[in-house]
Parts: sequence; C-alpha cells; structure tokens
Amino acid sequence: MAILSMAIFLYTSNTSATTNLHPVILIPGSGGNQLEARLTEKYKPTSLLCNRWYPVKKDPDGWFRLWFDPTVLFGPFTKCFNQRMMVYYDPDEDDYHNAPGIETRVPYFGSTQALLYLDPNLKQITSYMEPLVRSLEQVGYLSGKNLFGAPYDFRYGLAAEGHPSQVGSKFLSDLKDLIESASASNGENPVILLSHSLGGLFALQLLNRTSISWRQKFIKHFIALSAPWGGTVEEMRTFASGNTLGVPLVDPLLVREQQRCSPSNLWLMPSPSVFSRGKPLVITPDASYSSSDIAEFLKDIGFSEGVYPYKTRVLPLVESLPAPEVAVTCVVGSGVKTPETLFYGDGGFDERPEVVYGDGDGTVNMVSLLALETAWDGRKNQSVKVVKIPGVSHTSILKDENALGVIIGEVSSINSETSESVVQWF
Repeated sequence: MAILSMAIFLYTSNTSATTNLHPVILIPGSGGNQLEARLTEKYKPTSLLCNRWYPVKKDPDGWFRLWFDPTVLFGPFTKCFNQRMMVYYDPDEDDYHNAPGIETRVPYFGSTQALLYLDPNLKQITSYMEPLVRSLEQVGYLSGKNLFGAPYDFRYGLAAEGHPSQVGSKFLSDLKDLIESASASNGENPVILLSHSLGGLFALQLLNRTSISWRQKFIKHFIALSAPWGGTVEEMRTFASGNTLGVPLVDPLLVREQQRCSPSNLWLMPSPSVFSRGKPLVITPDASYSSSDIAEFLKDIGFSEGVYPYKTRVLPLVESLPAPEVAVTCVVGSGVKTPETLFYGDGGFDERPEVVYGDGDGTVNMVSLLALETAWDGRKNQSVKVVKIPGVSHTSILKDENALGVIIGEVSSINSETSESVVQWF
C-alpha cells in the first residue's frame, strides 16, 4: 500500500508539474509592435495630402493603425507616415515626445493578439510571432492564462540613470506589473521572459533595475532571441542612409529623418564596450568611424542634434552589461551575411554604401549576439547559455522549424526542472 501510494504521488506530482507550466511573457522586437495614432487639433500637416489622408479609423474616437499600415508603401503616403511617426528631443525636459497633434497608443498590452501579425488584415505577409505562439500552444500554453504579450512603443528607448525616459520607463513599470500578475494567476510560479531583438534589451534593463529578491521570486528564466546586446553596424547604415526594414518599394531616404529621431535606434548604435574601439565600421573618402566615434559620425551625417542625447542618455547606458543573477539563454542565428564595414563614396551618405560582410544573423553582428557570454564569462551567480542555429536570420528565428524546435525545447526543459527535482527528492 505504501509503495502504491508513493507511485500515485509521483504520478500526480509529475502530471501537475507538466500542466502547471511557468507562465511565459513574450516581449517583441522593434518593428514587431503594433502602434495606433489619433490626430488632434494641434496636428499641422506638411501637405494638403497629409491633411486629408489617414487610414480607415479604428473607432469613433479617431484611432487608426499607424504601424503597420500598407499605405506606407506609396511615396506620398510615406511622407505622411514619416511625419506622424516622428519623435522629438526636448532639451529642457531632457526627454522625447510625439510630434505636435499626434497621440499614440499600443493596443492589447498583456495579450499576444498584437504580436501575431503586424496587420491582422494581412496575415499572410505580416506574420510575426504567430508561429512561435502556436508552437507554445502545442506544448500546453494558452494565451491569456499562462501566455502573455508585452508590446511597447518601439520608437522610444530608455536612458541612463539620472535622465528621464517617460515612455520607456512606463513600459518597464507595466511589464513589471504584468510579470507579477502572471505569476499570481499561475500559482505563484515565476515567469519565463521570452524576448526578440530589442525586447531583450528592455528585459535586461528591467531585471537590472529591480531588487535581487524580486528577481528570485518572479523570474524563472530569461530566453533572449537575436538580441543586439551591443548594437549593430546595420544601425549606422540606418542613420546614414535610411532603412526600409524589409518593406518593399519604400525609398529609405523618405523614412531616414524619422529613424534618426527615434531614441531606440540611437540605443542600437554599436557600443564601444562590445565592438572594438579601433576597428573602422564606416569608411568614407575623408574619415572613418569606429564604435568610439559615434558622436562624430552623427555630426558628419548631418544629425548633430543627436549628439547630446547620445552622449548623455545612451552612451552611459551601454558602457557595461551588468549581470542580473538570473539564468539566461541566448538563442541566435549564425552564418548569415551581416554588414560589418560600410564604405561610402564621393556621393555621400545619401547613396547606398558598399558593404563588407561578416558573421551574424543578417542584422546583428556576432560580437553583439555573443556579448553576454563575453561580458559574464566566469561571473559568479550568473549562468548564460548560448545556442547558435546556423543559417537562421534575425527574423526567421521566429518562424524557422528548427529554430522553433530549439526555442520550445528550451522552454520545455525549464518547465521540466520542477518535476525532475520532485523525482530526485524521492
């Protein structure tokens, strides 16, 4: 009878451990967030077209989809989009704000709904985290119960200590609340943070801005996919020449101004703590720029207004990568041609550069993808595991079958730790 009772207890314990999963919170990358806008009386369009044009309103209150909306593909509307997406640095407030007359909001915080597709009306071509969410559902996760989403306004970033960052700090506060509520609604189980790209930087900042006791109570594991821990060379091309983010038909010069003004993009400039300070990343007929020359680079491309916020708000933020004493797994693509050095000719920064490629995931350089492993080598109380997936790009990591298998395998392994410890105890 005693043996039978023990067997029943072991079975029920393992079953409970399997069904009582650690809740997962998904934190998307930069372009993986939906964004809605509303125009107010203060809105002053730069053209008659922008005054009369906007996508179909979402509701009677005037909210409409700002990102992603397919009309951005067409030149005249791209200019309107660029104007409405602009953010401005206020030196008196030492912070950023929307363009006058533009109100924005991020829909569906806490839900995975906003992360499945960039535009739910174009599911086939704007799928984002939908394959990952479906894969998690296949191993027992249920959106709204133990699977949650934490979208944010990807234009805004964070700032170094002593500098305000109202939008970014509000997101960290909301994310912290979501973590606590997800844990409370799942039997006090600590959560697994699962981020993509820029989302990993926000997650790491949250962990390092909370107490160790809070982390020990609420965080089980942090899985970061394609995280640009030290920025990217590709970001220098974005500032110099604009970036279409893979959207076809868009002239990158039409969106360059908006991309330059985004503090989150400034955050992704190559960090001198990760990239070699002596290695040229951008070369022109008159100058070369390494990770220690970002301020000079910003000035020379015609964006001198970005120099002060970079030096005061961003540079101190990326000087080091503090260890949060939370188990971290980095899943990264490798073996994909990634911009490593940019050569600009006599045509200047309005021209597309010649590119020398190196290793990475097509967007993030390998030295940046592996930055935590390098920074935390031998660090006490800090584990970091890196899983490289050959041939998988920065975005395909969310869709590739092999990559999804690796990610779900990591989540399942984390969840199995509890049941294994029960068996070992007996």
